[in-house]
Amino acid sequence: MSVRPRSGDQIPSLTARVARASNPSGTTAMWVRDRLDGLWYDEDFEAWYPRDGRPGVSPARLATVCVLQFLLNLSDRQVAEAVRCRIDFKYALALELDDPGFHHSVLSDFRDRLGEGDRADRLLDLAVERLKEAGLVKARGRQRTDSTHILSAARELTRLELVTEAVRAVLEELTRTAPEVLNEMVTAEWGERYGRPVRMSSQPSHPIARLTRVGADARELLEQVRARSPGRDTGRRVEALRQIMVQQFLVDARGRLRPRAPRDGLVPPKVRIESPYELEARWVRRGNTRWTGYLAHVTETCDESGTNVITDVATMVSAADSQALPGIHARLQHRRLLPSSTRPAGWPSWTRCG
Repeated sequence: MSVRPRSGDQIPSLTARVARASNPSGTTAMWVRDRLDGLWYDEDFEAWYPRDGRPGVSPARLATVCVLQFLLNLSDRQVAEAVRCRIDFKYALALELDDPGFHHSVLSDFRDRLGEGDRADRLLDLAVERLKEAGLVKARGRQRTDSTHILSAARELTRLELVTEAVRAVLEELTRTAPEVLNEMVTAEWGERYGRPVRMSSQPSHPIARLTRVGADARELLEQVRARSPGRDTGRRVEALRQIMVQQFLVDARGRLRPRAPRDGLVPPKVRIESPYELEARWVRRGNTRWTGYLAHVTETCDESGTNVITDVATMVSAADSQALPGIHARLQHRRLLPSSTRPAGWPSWTRCG
């Protein structure tokens, strides 16, 4: 799929006339078009797509659809249906009334492209700059930052499930990268134990004994990897298993491996691995809310006379909110959008609203 730049699309006259007649007071989608026309152009997305290929849906329009999707809390299917059926959406996207829209899967592909590298940050920089030009954002105004939770894509695991699944993940990885390591050590018993994704009851029988046995298997597996592939990069999951073993097990004075107990000092949640597939996700507790995942810090303007506009988004592993402020402050300074007031020495400039 390629991009055919088409900047400055004008709203078809019939679409504009019907939309105004149907919604004389306007709608959220119409407001977005009237106030934010030109927020993105197809030329801004040319580097995201190959030069050759069948022309695809305008990425500038898809970016606007994502904004409307966020504002109205719509699923991909719902927003694709809105583009196909709603007059105000056709107005916002400068489409003819008989335009058939697009398949909802196009949005997933667009977000995948948006998530590569620092594209999201650069697109936000561009949007904020044009919002400043439109007079909707100004420097030295009031801003607020709040955080919300982002759930990990991985299932929450018990200690026994975590170590078992980590061993299984390494076996799968070595099958592709270093099959010679597995030729002699993997038996039918191993295949039965680690041949499928682990799912156990909430109260499995003999959990400590089973955890000790899985830990012994993991120790043997890592020793075989080290012996047969010295100095070789054997993969991300092997390294994840090494870290999990350090966090979940101890070797006693007799050289025996045993699971960590509370008396040994458990690894704190801010560094403890919760999934072998998502190493950055952490267990977080805020008040009565608990989750495994990340924190999203969202900064927005909050002047009483203006429109609230998001000026920064930062996704971080679990940490105190104050640890996110220096990075937010630096990005706002780069965008020339520092807030008005300052805190005592050593704190970044900030103003809380509401």
